[in-house]
Amino acid sequence: MKKGNIKQIVRKYYGEIAAKNGSGCCGSSCGCCNTTNSEQIAKSIGYSNHEIKSAPDANLGLGCGNPIGMGEIKKGDTVLDLGSGAGFDCFLAAKKIGRLGRVIGVDISEEMIKKARANASKYRYKNVEFRLGDIEKLPVEDNSIDIIISNCVINLAPNKSKVFSEAYRVLKRGGKMYISDIVLLENLSEEQRNDERLLAGCVGGALLKSDYLDIIEKAGFKVKILSEDKDISKEQYQGIPLESLKIEAQKR
Repeated sequence: MKKGNIKQIVRKYYGEIAAKNGSGCCGSSCGCCNTTNSEQIAKSIGYSNHEIKSAPDANLGLGCGNPIGMGEIKKGDTVLDLGSGAGFDCFLAAKKIGRLGRVIGVDISEEMIKKARANASKYRYKNVEFRLGDIEKLPVEDNSIDIIISNCVINLAPNKSKVFSEAYRVLKRGGKMYISDIVLLENLSEEQRNDERLLAGCVGGALLKSDYLDIIEKAGFKVKILSEDKDISKEQYQGIPLESLKIEAQKR
């Protein structure tokens, strides 16, 4: 499938989720999930009750981990969220950075950006902004970011090498990425690769774990695997051979 078509599918799919206030593993209608409750999903992938209740309208149940819990986010940091959705992880990061810090969320869906901005206004977050953009071509200045977070989004990008080269560009020297993402443990069939539901549902565009890690290292990062969740396959993806990979990637 052409890269432009994949982006169109993803943009439309998540725009519809934003409009419906939907939930699930990258959207419950992907047909690969066994649960559709956003709160249950958030708990199962590592969010605390306190975190979930702090911004319930922003939790759409779309992640596969908790990058905020993984990351070393400090007061005064500038944090970038790749694929920020309705803003849930951005708002959690904002609590850690204090008044002198800043959070930028980037998302490809206009509907998600609109929803995130409305949530920021509702919850009175003045140090969070949301930018419409493609994570393969970030609307962010060079060497301006301390921490990048991303939650089950990079698998959706057709050109993951561009994503990580862009992340490297915008990070300050020594800056870190904290990523939770879906990676494959076995190859998919051609039919699965071209299934629009699986493409939008975080599976069809995912890479084998070894290939995913290789791309990050080739972009110049020092990579550290923090944890691997294989149970998510049965819990949310009907046994498809995949896992949620949590990593720290540091700009050398």
